[in-house]
Amino acid sequence: MPEFRYHPVSKVGMKPGEIVHVGERKIDKIRIRVIDFDSTNFEEKELDSIDQCIEYKNKKTVSWINIDGLHNTGAIAKLGKDFKISPLVLEDIVNTQQSPKIEEFDNYIFIITKMIYFDDKSRDLIFEQFSFIFGENYVLTFQERVGDVFEPVRERIRTSNGRIRKRVADYLAYALIDVLVDNYFLVIDKLNAKVSEMEDDLMNDPTQKTLKQLYFVKRELLKLSRNVRPMREVAGYLHRVENPLIEERNKSFLRDLYDHTIDLNESVDMNRELVSGMIDTYISITGNKMNEIMKVLTIMASIFIPLTFIAGIYGMNFDNMPELHSKWGYFVALGVMAAVGISMVIYFWKKKWL
Repeated sequence: MPEFRYHPVSKVGMKPGEIVHVGERKIDKIRIRVIDFDSTNFEEKELDSIDQCIEYKNKKTVSWINIDGLHNTGAIAKLGKDFKISPLVLEDIVNTQQSPKIEEFDNYIFIITKMIYFDDKSRDLIFEQFSFIFGENYVLTFQERVGDVFEPVRERIRTSNGRIRKRVADYLAYALIDVLVDNYFLVIDKLNAKVSEMEDDLMNDPTQKTLKQLYFVKRELLKLSRNVRPMREVAGYLHRVENPLIEERNKSFLRDLYDHTIDLNESVDMNRELVSGMIDTYISITGNKMNEIMKVLTIMASIFIPLTFIAGIYGMNFDNMPELHSKWGYFVALGVMAAVGISMVIYFWKKKWL
């Protein structure tokens, strides 16, 4: 069944900004990791408590604080208080049913996105919420559980590879979004492979299982589109907005990111149209098969109807029926029936109905 967004029962009647976790608890204990860096210095460690994060707020270096686990609302509220984050933003962070979006505040920019994985075993899509806030010299990220697609970014920071150690927080935020978008393309490629396999099944021997798979992939593409399409607006907003938190020299990268999101949405739309066309093809193929079956049955019925008529006449057993008591009557009736049947077969063959 398709998923529909709804207002959680647990939040009904609560005041705006009330921090309530909505969604599945995916880890037992939150994990806090920090990467602090500039062009010459680098530090990576795991913090013991949320209270230790405050020391990274006003540092001259860039600090990336990542929180794994959204169920500990007390810790997230404390972090929000220390970094002066709006309670409405914290409310959205712990609500895993939020759609991707971007919001601009005086001292930071808030973005909600989705991390999307393709499970190679079940061949299903897995969606996880990823939120982040970036200010002048810090980036706060929030994930549902340990594990993400950002290891390439961490490795670039560790090895000082590329521009990332020479830029500030806005470039780190761009790098994270860029990796997310690249991962979306990988997911679409795997879905393409799945669709290609179903296309082969469709052309060779389509079954009810094929149709169920097509509808399932169509639903997955709908969910993918719902979570990917807003990323175009997020990238476009970052590219257009005039905000001191975004350096002018990074605008070209954001414009390139926006172009990638356009290509991404076009790929999703193309796959949705392809799957819809495959469903129509399946219906057409099964309809043609049914027509062929009905054609054979109709021809057989057309041949046997006159034979049944003749047999019915001579099966009435009236005394005065001609040839009823004739020695050759039975064979004559069979001959007439055979002649009628053969004549009808020849007629159908000339009409190219056989």
